[in-house]
Amino acid sequence: MSSVAEKLQRKDSRSVSNRQVRLRLVYVDFWSVVKLSFLIWLCLGIVLIVASLLIWVVLYSTHVFDRLDGALQDILNDKSFSITDSFGLSKVALFTFVVAILDTIVGTVLGAIAALLYNLSVRFTGGVLVGFQNN
Repeated sequence: MSSVAEKLQRKDSRSVSNRQVRLRLVYVDFWSVVKLSFLIWLCLGIVLIVASLLIWVVLYSTHVFDRLDGALQDILNDKSFSITDSFGLSKVALFTFVVAILDTIVGTVLGAIAALLYNLSVRFTGGVLVGFQNN
């Protein structure tokens, strides 16, 4: 009686025929594209918020703002000027949050427009030919 290892060894030695399937993408579901583009842009908005806050914290903790304050106070001859008053953490966070919301809205709308344009262009082009191969 042969073992399982011998059966597997004989199975690997056989040549496997490659099958190829060609499909044509002729329709993209509008609501699926809208939902997917919303989720992608929402994730990118969250990444934008976290990245900008981390950059602000790193610049603040490495005293870059203090050095810029000193240089600008010398240039402007104004000792009351401070960058952290103009670009505080709360202002940077609020601005980034607004930009992330606008990016999410605009990105979702652009995804919807792209789906509509693709579905309209399929009538003229016939769609995208996609090939799959079984190895």
